[in-house]
Amino acid sequence: MKELRAIFAGGGTGGHLFPAIAIADRLRQRVTPGTRAEFIFIGTKRGLEYRMREKLGYPLELINVRGLQRSLTLTNLLFPVVLITSILKSMLILTRFRPDIVVGTGGYVMAPVILAAVLLGKRCVIQEQNSYPGLATRKLAGMVDRLFLGFGSASRYFKKGCHMIETGNPVNEIIGTVSRQEGVDFFRLDGNKKTVLILGGSQGASRINDNIMHGLEKLPDDFQLIWQTGERDYKEVAAYAGGKVSGRALFPFLARMELAYAAADLVIARAGALTLAEIAVCRLPAILIPYPFATGNHQMINARAHSENRSAIIIEDKQLETVSLLEKVEELYETGQIDKMSEAASSYPEDEPRAAVDKIADEILGLIKFEKGDTIAEHRRDSNQV
Repeated sequence: MKELRAIFAGGGTGGHLFPAIAIADRLRQRVTPGTRAEFIFIGTKRGLEYRMREKLGYPLELINVRGLQRSLTLTNLLFPVVLITSILKSMLILTRFRPDIVVGTGGYVMAPVILAAVLLGKRCVIQEQNSYPGLATRKLAGMVDRLFLGFGSASRYFKKGCHMIETGNPVNEIIGTVSRQEGVDFFRLDGNKKTVLILGGSQGASRINDNIMHGLEKLPDDFQLIWQTGERDYKEVAAYAGGKVSGRALFPFLARMELAYAAADLVIARAGALTLAEIAVCRLPAILIPYPFATGNHQMINARAHSENRSAIIIEDKQLETVSLLEKVEELYETGQIDKMSEAASSYPEDEPRAAVDKIADEILGLIKFEKGDTIAEHRRDSNQV
């Protein structure tokens, strides 16, 4: 039986994990009958990938790498040792699994896996979601066979020798295909009310949660919420909200994002690249609060594209001290601005993010010369590719 073997490394948060899942799912769909797709993910116990391991759909191997912190800490001092041991563990996994391709989707967990792939002469690619690339991507870009960019503007941060391809950001194929009624029914909401979806990323956002909590009593009766709080804040928010929010609409983490987007009329969120790609696919208006400490302020750069399209408004994190997000929601509806935002959101080409995952799959399959009816041959790394 013919085989396609791939390793995916990119976790910690949903912004890195979900693009990897989208790419893996599409590659698995693209193999011909009679071909077995063998994929594994590499992550850490601290990442979202570990909490989702039962629903991931792919085997998960663990390494012990940690990200660098902003201040001088013991963790940072030990980083070289941890990185080396993680590279060695990754090399053992790669040697045992014998992948045809290694796919990195950003974050600290990607670094030792890509370095291991390079040392072993394996084909490897990186998909970078943000307009300002992460540290791992910037350091590794010159070593990989392909660098897939979610934003073309990110190319300025890489040397010309890098083999860069602007693809857009891949999203799960089911996003944007579910009816509003299915979403409303799943969350047991009232189909006649306006639904606001509140997201702080897969880890939550305490600043957004606090702001929403203190505005709940002013929430008009014709509004309802689907609220992803993050694990850290869930108990506090649930205790405070009490009967103010339906228990079925309050979650530490939303696994069924396609249903949440389907039920929503407006999104309140940070401005991570994946979230914005999903919002665009679903053609939803949004209130965006860019995370102020994102590397290179990339969330603000991400958000401006939606703001300039007039499908979103930006509220800076520091404004949360004085601006009530729920009052802003009510204002958008009272003034009719929400209608203009919704009209602008409907202009987004919904197939663009779907095309992104196809472009990436095409490039990967071409890179390893996997074609219908062909077996995967042993490939030598061509040093002239990058």
